[in-house]
Amino acid sequence: MIRYDEGRVLFFATALFVAAMSPLDLDQMVREGRISMAKSASADGRKAVRERTTPPARDPKIAVQEEYEIARQQGTVQALELFIARHPDDPLAAKARADLRLLSR
Repeated sequence: MIRYDEGRVLFFATALFVAAMSPLDLDQMVREGRISMAKSASADGRKAVRERTTPPARDPKIAVQEEYEIARQQGTVQALELFIARHPDDPLAAKARADLRLLSR
């Protein structure tokens, strides 16, 4: 036989009864100010400004230049060939080809 603490049973039964008998009217609670909205919608037709979650894109020219500098610092045929393969039409590819010719000597 399971024995229950009568005080706990009475408390939970009362809480359950009160919760069942008083349904929440959220609209009324908002109107009365008991609940506040964190952000309200713009009713005048303005577009909401979206918060930026990602940083802006980098300048591609700077990224290519940094990649060229890294290839030069490595000073290997493989690094320069990889740079040329990735950026064949970039003006720095001509420099990389010249660096590659100097390494081949």
